[in-house]
Amino acid sequence: MNKTIKTIKTIKTIAVIGGGTAGWLSAAIIASYHQGKNGDGLKVMLVESSDIPTIGVGEGTWPTMKNTLQQIGLREVDVFKACNATFKQGGKFVNWTHGNNDFYYHPFTVPLGYGRIDLAPYLDNVEDFAQQTNFQHDICEASLAPRGIAQGEYQGNCNYAYHLDAGAFAEMLKQHCKSKPGVEHIIGTVDQVKLDDDGAINELTLKDQTRIISADLFIDCTGFSSLLLGQALNVPFKKMDHVLFNDSALAMQVPYDENDDSLASHTIATAQNAGWIWDIGLTHRRGVGHVYSSKFLSDDEAEQNLRNYLGDAANGLTARKISFESGYREKFWHKNCVAVGMSAGFVEPLEATAIMLVEISARFVAEHMPADTQVMPIVAKRFNEQMNYRWQRIIDFLKLHYMLTKRPEPYWQAHVHPDTIPQTLQEDLLLWGSRGPLIQDFHGALELFPAASYQYVLYGMGFKPDFTKQAYLYSQDAQAKQIIERNSQLTQQMLQTLPPHRAYIEQWLAANPV
Repeated sequence: MNKTIKTIKTIKTIAVIGGGTAGWLSAAIIASYHQGKNGDGLKVMLVESSDIPTIGVGEGTWPTMKNTLQQIGLREVDVFKACNATFKQGGKFVNWTHGNNDFYYHPFTVPLGYGRIDLAPYLDNVEDFAQQTNFQHDICEASLAPRGIAQGEYQGNCNYAYHLDAGAFAEMLKQHCKSKPGVEHIIGTVDQVKLDDDGAINELTLKDQTRIISADLFIDCTGFSSLLLGQALNVPFKKMDHVLFNDSALAMQVPYDENDDSLASHTIATAQNAGWIWDIGLTHRRGVGHVYSSKFLSDDEAEQNLRNYLGDAANGLTARKISFESGYREKFWHKNCVAVGMSAGFVEPLEATAIMLVEISARFVAEHMPADTQVMPIVAKRFNEQMNYRWQRIIDFLKLHYMLTKRPEPYWQAHVHPDTIPQTLQEDLLLWGSRGPLIQDFHGALELFPAASYQYVLYGMGFKPDFTKQAYLYSQDAQAKQIIERNSQLTQQMLQTLPPHRAYIEQWLAANPV
């Protein structure tokens, strides 16, 4: 019996289904790689429905965004103007350890001496690790910008990311893409997904239109509904709510007090009795919200927590409820469909992983774009392996923030139970019980959070390895003292020379009119 010979098709057309940040950022990244000098590159079309609202929670980004914005051809100053953007130099975690006004930082700049020496064994209190090894801690505490007015775009004394108005950012990306050749914008809601005999997507039909959407590769950016990968292709969803309990959020947009000139240059995450509150400062307002588990807290109780946190600033404001399910798809690229953004998976916004995963996913697709359908399964297999590993590592890292707590509430104590901690994380902590995280513990380019990130969280929450077990490894007292003193000098220098965050942005934007 003769086997049917499959026709090998050249990849020429990419259809991004869904707008918002995930859709337009994916289109921008793919188009920037594959436009072609003579209009001979790939054709990218984006289909979005005007009647589907976008989720507006993801206002925090990761330092990867700097490279992404440059790559797709956006000026940093234009992003700040269009998106009411501010600098994000890391995260401040308040009340996560004991709940008595304790706090620690996870800054974006690595510790001094990173890769050469772990300074934790040489500190009296490991909780002071970030402050003793990184000048960014005190810069954030003083609400300073990461660079001076004389420094150029995408430069800084410290590593940084951005806080963005998510809706404005998506709109800016849309206008940017529409101004480029090779990107077509289609308004319409997908009505039917038709598969071919092999189970791949053949075409889409749109509601109230006769138009048929055909493409060689479909990018599913349809959000939680996962219209293509989840519904049409039936790729199962792997729940992770036994590890990360939160499934709800209440969000508010909070205006500034007219007398308040300060502007935090970091995200603030303040632990509550059964969840935590994010506080993100944009130039024109704050984005504040309570992430919590409905199994431990009612919506009314969560809203009361949020209003207590905001005080009078919450008067007259309405909270918007968002429900979500923690987890990710068993595959992210199946047949000729790739899920990017919330259609691939979602976890709470604790370390701003959502937009970062969009960047990483879209960049992989762009860099490894299969030339034809014959090699697509190979690319898909590698993508799935990498993304599956990254999702596991994200969940490990987020869980780390919870399982080291000393808080007594049932919600927090449930997070400490061994049955809720992934085996990989348990093994890491056993290893780090006698020495801190090393660069060699991580798989290089695949890691979203390097050893430095683990050091900041572990030490910041009071996790102290028993360095005496291999005491002979820690005989670099003179070098450690020198680095710690150098950090103190740099800290004083930065505090004296860097401008206040809000003042810098206002001066910078005024000096660069449209």
